[in-house]
Amino acid sequence: MWFKNLFIFAFTRPFTITEEELESALQEHVFAPCGKTEMSRFGWSSALGKHGDRLLHQANGCILLNARKEEKILPASVVKEQLEAKIEQLEHEHSRKATKKEKEQFKEDITFELLPRAFSRISDTQGYICAEKNIIVVNTSSRGKAEDFLALLRKCLGSLPVTSFAAEAGAETIMTNWLLEQSLPERFVIGFEGELKAMGEDAAVIKCKNQDLLSDEIIAHLNTDKQVVKIAFDYEQVLSCILCDDLSVKRVKFHDSVFEQNDDINNDDILVKIDADFTLMTGELNKFIEDMLAQFELTTDAYIES
Repeated sequence: MWFKNLFIFAFTRPFTITEEELESALQEHVFAPCGKTEMSRFGWSSALGKHGDRLLHQANGCILLNARKEEKILPASVVKEQLEAKIEQLEHEHSRKATKKEKEQFKEDITFELLPRAFSRISDTQGYICAEKNIIVVNTSSRGKAEDFLALLRKCLGSLPVTSFAAEAGAETIMTNWLLEQSLPERFVIGFEGELKAMGEDAAVIKCKNQDLLSDEIIAHLNTDKQVVKIAFDYEQVLSCILCDDLSVKRVKFHDSVFEQNDDINNDDILVKIDADFTLMTGELNKFIEDMLAQFELTTDAYIES
C-alpha cells in the first residue's frame, strides 16, 4: 500500500472518466493466469489484493489500481543445452550444418515443450490517478514497468493523454546549482547520498553515501563539469527519498510520525485501515509532488492543453 518509488505523469487533458466507467473499462483486461504454453500474462487484479475484489479503490479523490504480470521462467542454460543436442543430432544424421531457420524452429519447439513445466513469477505494479491534481503516480523503480502500466490503462480506455514532467532548464542543472549556490529548496533538507556524473558517453560517475553533499570535496567535483543526477532529500519530516534527474523518486520512506497518525484505527477492520492508509499516503504524496515540482518551476496542471 505505501508506495516506495514514484514515476509521476501529467495529464494533458482533464481526466473526466467516472469511477463506474473506469471499472467497466478495466474489466476488459482482467488478469488471468498463463495457459500451459503462454510465456506471460498482464492485466488488472484487485486493487486491494486479497482484501477486496474490485479492480479499483477510491479514496481522497484518488483511484488506486493494481496491474499484475505473470511470466514463465525458462533457464537459458536449459534451453541452450537442449538446442545444442538437437542441432548435434541433425548434423550427425544428415552430415550437414543446421540452417538458421532450423535452429529457430528447434528453439521454438523446445520452449513450447518446456513451458508447461516452467516456474512462474508474479509481480504487481500499483498506481493511483488523482484527477484533481492531473497526475498518475506509479509505484515502481523501473520506467519500463511504469510505461507498461500506462499502456495497459491506455488499452482499456482507448487513449490516455499523459506525459512525463521535464524541467525547462534541465533537472540536473537545477540540482547542481542547489549545491553550488547553497540555495537549498524550501521545505527540503538535503541528505547524505547522491550521484554525480560528468558529460559524455564514457563519463565518470561518482556515487556518494554518508557524504556531506555541501562539502568542499563535492563542490570541487561540481566545478570540474560534473552534475548532480541523484540527490537524497528529507521532506518536512514526512518522508525521505532519492530524487533523480528524470524527476522520478526512488526509495521513498515515510517517517514514523506519518504512520502514527492512523494508530488509533482498529487493525481488526482491515478495510478501514487500508482506506485510511491510502488516504493518508496520497495526501502526503500529493503535497510532496506539488512542492517538489515547484522547485523546477513546474505545476501539476501546466500540461493541460488549452
